[in-house]
Amino acid sequence: MAWLEAQYNNRARVPESAQILQRWGAASALVRERSSCVLDLAYGPGPRQRLDVFMPTGIASEGAVAGKAPVLVVIPGGYWRALGKADYSYVAASFVDAGAVVVVPEYELCPAVSIERIALQMTEALAWVWRHVADYGGDPHRITLLGHSAGGHLAAMLSCCDWKLVGRDLPRRLVRAAVSVSGLHELEPLRKLPFLAGDLQLSAASARRLSPACFAPPPSPQVLWAVCGADESEEYRRQNRLIRRAWGQRAVPVCEELPGCNHFTVMHELANPQSAVHQRLLRLLGLRWVDALR
Repeated sequence: MAWLEAQYNNRARVPESAQILQRWGAASALVRERSSCVLDLAYGPGPRQRLDVFMPTGIASEGAVAGKAPVLVVIPGGYWRALGKADYSYVAASFVDAGAVVVVPEYELCPAVSIERIALQMTEALAWVWRHVADYGGDPHRITLLGHSAGGHLAAMLSCCDWKLVGRDLPRRLVRAAVSVSGLHELEPLRKLPFLAGDLQLSAASARRLSPACFAPPPSPQVLWAVCGADESEEYRRQNRLIRRAWGQRAVPVCEELPGCNHFTVMHELANPQSAVHQRLLRLLGLRWVDALR
């Protein structure tokens, strides 16, 4: 039990985690202050069913023309019981600079609601994005998800959603692609963790029902990338490999560990415009830097 807790308690595992989260909050506040954005748009009736939309101020790249920008939806982590959109605004900056519209939703938290209810709230958020993102310059036919930790779990779940059950006006393939960063793809181990079990209230049946590794993979051509830090725990690295094994290489063409990254700093690589993984994400979004010297 102690071994398992050490595997999943990321704040205890990374001694500087509190400082990292403080930097996320400060950087996110600065991004909200300096960006072209609309904050706290309601996508549902709950007090936390709100989202922020960040928009490019100009055409920064090929493939991003007025009303046709690709859309990146950033889903926060926090074990479904902490953090929110205000902690993840910093991720938007470099993608907006590249020409994407970035949407950061948040959701009600455990134990006030169940993980199942959170997943349903995220389907409501994505339905809102489909119906309204064109008003902010985004193309609803080019929606990609990027979720961290618990958000990676939700991104994988949303990849498999039957959107016609959410809304008859929605397309069958609402999500173009998804990236699960340090995602939780099998929930059964979390039932054994004293620091989580009381809040998550998972049964054996619900843990299986809510585990993306137990789902059929999304149909072609939709894909999911699985990325984690090479310095993360054995269990998080196993969870990363697990979704590739469960869904296969066609559905999960990218399954990698980023050197030198832990559970928190892995997000810095995703947001860093100079990193190789960020550049690959731009290509996944359909963006390519314009060389201003040409």
